[in-house]
Amino acid sequence: MTENLHWLGHATFRWDGSKTVYFDPWNIPSASKKADIVLITHEHFDHFSKPDIAKISDEDTVVVAGEAVTCQLKAQRELLRDILTVSPGDSIDLSGVRIKAVASYNIGKSYHTKASKKMGFIVTIDGVSIYHAGDTDNIPEIKDVKCDIALLPVGGTYTMTAEEAAAAALAIKPKAAIPMHYGGTAGTPGDGKRFEEFLKGKVEVKILKREG
Repeated sequence: MTENLHWLGHATFRWDGSKTVYFDPWNIPSASKKADIVLITHEHFDHFSKPDIAKISDEDTVVVAGEAVTCQLKAQRELLRDILTVSPGDSIDLSGVRIKAVASYNIGKSYHTKASKKMGFIVTIDGVSIYHAGDTDNIPEIKDVKCDIALLPVGGTYTMTAEEAAAAALAIKPKAAIPMHYGGTAGTPGDGKRFEEFLKGKVEVKILKREG
């Protein structure tokens, strides 16, 4: 189920299937595979990188993001044909790929406020539903997420800690939970293993090897 999913570091993932879908491309190789769809959770530098979007875009690439991102991209229209603006709660269908934007925010800290409408995405493609949580805490809305694969931040500081992310995984009950957003700008390389230990015997955890 996760064989088409590739972790490119931090919060960056690529799905290779009937469509090539990137989540939050950042610090990826110049020769990276071109994207059919690029999803950007929010405008912070480690999630929204115009140079990285340019590396994987051609005339058929569609970028889906919130207004804080799309208003910046529209100034570079020569790079992209389709730029779609969504907010938490919106759902769209792109050539059979179903995309739902969901809330993503902090509780008790101001890095990612609810009012700023940062988001995560639930993407259904090739019969698999993937939840990319974005930069979030274990917010009440997480209990409503239904997915096969949950990509959850575990590094703390700006997001959930490994223990908090494990609690979120228990609420979601995915077929597989994958840690992200650790060992770099936040957290330690061991946070993924800590996340796995908290969920041992409860939810299957896959720690992907970084590619690229």
